[in-house]
Amino acid sequence: MNATINLEKKHFPVLLNELVNIISPLYGGTFIDCTFGEGGYSKKILENSKNKIIALDRDYEVKNFADKLKIEFNHRFDFYNLKFSDLNKFKTKKPKCIIFDLGYSFNQIKNLEKGLSFQSKSKLNMQMGLNEFSCHEVIHNMKKENLNKIFKFFGDEKYSKKISNKIDRERKKKILKTDDLVRIIKSIKKNKTKINQSTKVFQALRIFVNKEISELISGLINAFNILPIGGAIAVVTFHSIEDKIVKYFFKHYSEDKNYSRYLPSPAKATKYFDLQLKKPIVPSKNEIFLNPQSRSAKLRYAIKIKHNCDFLDFKKKFEYLLNIENLCREI
Repeated sequence: MNATINLEKKHFPVLLNELVNIISPLYGGTFIDCTFGEGGYSKKILENSKNKIIALDRDYEVKNFADKLKIEFNHRFDFYNLKFSDLNKFKTKKPKCIIFDLGYSFNQIKNLEKGLSFQSKSKLNMQMGLNEFSCHEVIHNMKKENLNKIFKFFGDEKYSKKISNKIDRERKKKILKTDDLVRIIKSIKKNKTKINQSTKVFQALRIFVNKEISELISGLINAFNILPIGGAIAVVTFHSIEDKIVKYFFKHYSEDKNYSRYLPSPAKATKYFDLQLKKPIVPSKNEIFLNPQSRSAKLRYAIKIKHNCDFLDFKKKFEYLLNIENLCREI
């Protein structure tokens, strides 16, 4: 997360030191912060006077943080209210590194109007900016069969069908708000767990409302396309779906494929990345102690070594998730 909830309830950039260690050899140029949030990564990178930052965020409310950095760093910092699927708008900048932090800030979570918090009692929302629809439309307009798919595949929710059926019954009686959804989920998942019973359903709805799957896939591809040879892509993930996508993206396009010795030898696969580490970088015990919400973070990165990849395998691999996202057409 750009800023997760820590013991002091304030901004806490996750894996900040680890990220700096990765990108500091590239200092002396332009860096793109695709998920600006409260500006933790951007500000740290700008401490080196040789660096410039292009910052993006789909959430216009973070502009207050961006304006402060603009005053402090002026010509070395620019902010754009854009989704990172629009990275192709910066083809001429030749960035040294493109950074994605796929979490949410403490300020976004505590804003009850956004509906990311289980404590919210307002209208179902979950929009992070530049959206086509809200969680309200999803809960009240989607067929229960498709709600089941969203909860099952985007949230790995064991009780997806029961929750979908109860939502369908309840929405016929009244307009459901965030606290109503929490109540419905708790009525199905009565056993207490280490995480809040609503976590998986909320994750699934947030992914669907913000089209996080297609955003991530498009963002990674566009990052590759504007990156010069020798530039890096660094991504911090927080749940298994996005980490699976990022892991495949880097691994599949950075390795020599293993073919059966009984088949004719094909042309050698083209490598587009130099994968620096096979395993992700994770937070230290100290960081997790200070900021428990960082415990699920994983940082992966790779260096671009060749241009012109069509990424057909990448798109095909996650087509089933994109198809679920496309169920929004019924809203």
